[in-house]
Amino acid sequence: MQQRYAYLGPAGTFSEAALRTLEDSRDAELVPCPTIEAALEAVRLGSAERAVVPIESSVDGAVTATLDELATGDELLIYAEILLPIKFALLVREGTGLGDVTTVGGHPQAQAQCRRWLASNLPEAEWLPAASNALAARQVAAGELDAALAGAFAAPDYGLSVLVDEAHDRAGAVTRFVVVGKPGPLPAPSGADRTSLVAFLAEDHPGALMEILTEFAVRGINLTRIESRPTGDALGRYYFCIDCEGHVDDARVGEALMGLRRVCAVVRFVGSYPRCDGGKTQVRAGTSDAEFADAAAWLARLRYGRV
Repeated sequence: MQQRYAYLGPAGTFSEAALRTLEDSRDAELVPCPTIEAALEAVRLGSAERAVVPIESSVDGAVTATLDELATGDELLIYAEILLPIKFALLVREGTGLGDVTTVGGHPQAQAQCRRWLASNLPEAEWLPAASNALAARQVAAGELDAALAGAFAAPDYGLSVLVDEAHDRAGAVTRFVVVGKPGPLPAPSGADRTSLVAFLAEDHPGALMEILTEFAVRGINLTRIESRPTGDALGRYYFCIDCEGHVDDARVGEALMGLRRVCAVVRFVGSYPRCDGGKTQVRAGTSDAEFADAAAWLARLRYGRV
C-alpha cells in the first residue's frame, strides 16, 4: 500500500522540501494540508500514515502549533527528525521591481527570520501573514500580493520570478522537522537518539521545575530543549515540552521517566528516535545500562540475602 504523508501545503513549502528528503517519499502520496494542525489531524483520522511538520527553528525557536498539538488531543509519536537549511527569497510576478512592492506575505516565521531585511529594503511595505509561504506565493500569482517570502524552489510552481535570492537576516538558519504517526513500534536505539516528552506540573510550588530537572540531572541525561507552554486553564499554569538525549529503552532514560511519573500530574511520551544532527548520546560514568544492571543486582542481593 502506498504510504501517505501529510504536510503543511500547498506545494512549494519548506515542509514539502523536508518531506522530499525522506527515502520513501518518492513512492509516497503527498497530502497537502492548510495548517500544521490539519496535517496532524490527518494522521489521527487515518487520511495519512505520517505527517511532516516543523517543530523548531534555529532563529525563531519553537513552532508552538506543533508543540501544542503533540501535547494535547489523541496521542501521536515522533518517529524521525529532519534538519533543513532555510533560505528565503522574495518572489514576485514577472516585471515587478523592488519599488513596486507594497504588500509582502508569508508565514509568520518567515517574517521573524527576515525582519531586518524587510526593514532595510521594504520599510513601507505592508506585511500580510499567510498560513504558509507557498500560499503567499499562490496569492502573488493571483495578484492578491505583490511579493512573497518563500523558498526560491517555490517560484516555478506558481510562475513567479526570484527578485531577491537571499532575503533572510541570518545565513545558516536551520529548521527541525519531525515525522509523526500514530503510536506503534519505536525505532531501535542507535546510540545517537533523542527522546521527546511533555510534563504537566502536579501543582505550582517553589522548586517544581527543579524537581523535573533533577530527574534528568541525577541520571546524567542531557536536555537538548525545554519549552514552557501555557495550559490555557489559567495564568501561571504551564506544561513543559522536553527533548533529552537517549532512548526510552536506555535504563537511565526509563528511570527518569518513572521519576517524572511520580512527581508530575501527567507525563506524555512523544517518542524516541534517531538524531540527525550527528550528535552522539553522552553517557556519563555510572549511568550506562550495564552499571544500572549491576546496581539492580546489588540491591537484589541486599533484599533477598544473596551473597
